[in-house]
Amino acid sequence: MAESPDVPSADNTPENPGSGSLSATPETTEGTGAAPRRGRVRGRRAAMMAVPATLALAGIGVLTAQGVLGVTLFISGMPFTVTAKSLDGTGFEQFGALDTMADGSPNAGDTGGQVLVVTSAIKKATLDTLCQSVDLGGTNLLIKAGSGSSKVQATDLTTDSTLLTGDASFNNIEIGNDASQLTKAGVQGPIGVFSQQADTVHIDNLRQTNYKTTAGTFTLPGLKLSFSDTGC
Repeated sequence: MAESPDVPSADNTPENPGSGSLSATPETTEGTGAAPRRGRVRGRRAAMMAVPATLALAGIGVLTAQGVLGVTLFISGMPFTVTAKSLDGTGFEQFGALDTMADGSPNAGDTGGQVLVVTSAIKKATLDTLCQSVDLGGTNLLIKAGSGSSKVQATDLTTDSTLLTGDASFNNIEIGNDASQLTKAGVQGPIGVFSQQADTVHIDNLRQTNYKTTAGTFTLPGLKLSFSDTGC
């Protein structure tokens, strides 16, 4: 999933390069010793540049659609879980970002309304036995699809994740790219940001904690939506 140079604003800023801590010492307000929110956001921007490539190799996310759909989406701040028996993708890219909640969101807590995420993109993806769940407090909204002979299909699939796990393999992977030069999935990030890309990706036992998912097309055969005591 040492401060780096300044990164573009949070609503279109990915994370990854360089090295450094995931937190930064914020500036204090004169006379009070309290840390203003501005310092917290700067710390997250610096941390965003420091997420190691090994986190990306642990599994697969699917990235913000900044370069795909050309829009900025404010997240609700409620994470959701996605699992699949396997994922096969053609055209894979990955870097980091800061997701932003709408002003006044009750889910902001002490985050300053921002979440540090690993973002990834897949041009074409196939998922076997997809499960998605969100905890609504006492019950879970559960979505399942693709467990039969027809699998879930997606194009320009993107998500922002804080947890990525699975058994992954890549074909023709490039690690350490500048995010502004990515070519495999048609998405480019800010210049100077660490990234990686590959021709293909395969993940077994995929599990993600996501804050955002987008897709150009999303086909869900055998779709079932229900409420459940347990999530995915």
